Amino acid sequence: MYRFLKFLFAIIFKIFYRIELYNKDNIPNHNKNLIICGNHSSNLDPIILTVYFDRPIYWMGKKELFENKILGKILQQLGVFPVDRNHNDLRAIKTSLKILKDNKVLGIFPEGTRVKEINYDEIKAGIALIAQKTNSEILPVYIDSDFKLFKKIKIYYRKPIKIDKEKKYNNTELMQISQDIMRTIYGEEIKWKLY
Repeated sequence: MYRFLKFLFAIIFKIFYRIELYNKDNIPNHNKNLIICGNHSSNLDPIILTVYFDRPIYWMGKKELFENKILGKILQQLGVFPVDRNHNDLRAIKTSLKILKDNKVLGIFPEGTRVKEINYDEIKAGIALIAQKTNSEILPVYIDSDFKLFKKIKIYYRKPIKIDKEKKYNNTELMQISQDIMRTIYGEEIKWKLY
C-alpha cells in the first residue's frame, strides 16, 4: 500500500503542481537512522515529503487522526504512529527511538500542528532529545508553497544537523536546540549554537 500510494500521489503532484527540489545533495547518502524535520502549513506536507524522498518515512502524527478506525488502520499500514501533542507521550517517544535504532527514517513536524506564523516558544524539546539519544542526523526541510493548484511547490533540503551525543544537556538547552533546528528549517540564523 505504501508503494502504491506513493506512486499515486507522485502522479497527482506532477499533474496538479510544479515541484522544484533544491539542495538534494544535502540528503545523507547512507541508510542509517535519520530524522526529517519540516515546517508544517498544510495537511499535504507529510505526503509531499514522502513522495519525493527515496526511503520510507515513519511519521509521527497527532492522535486525533486515529480516532476514525478505518483511517487509523490505513495510517498504521503507512508507518504513521500517534502522538499526544498535549502531554509527554512516552509511548510515541519509545516508538520513535525504536524506528531510529532500526536505522529507519523518522518524520517529525516540531511545530506540532499546522502554523501560518512561527512561534519558537511553542517548539518542544523532544526532537533534540530523540536525536541525541539515538545519535541520529537531522535533515531540516522547508516547504515553500500555498498548495494552490498548478502553482509551485518548492522543497529546500537544508544541511544536516548532528547533536553531540556525549554532551549533557538540560531540558532548557534541549528546547533551545530544537528551536535552532526550526530556525535552520526556516533559513534563519541560529540563536543558541549549542550543537
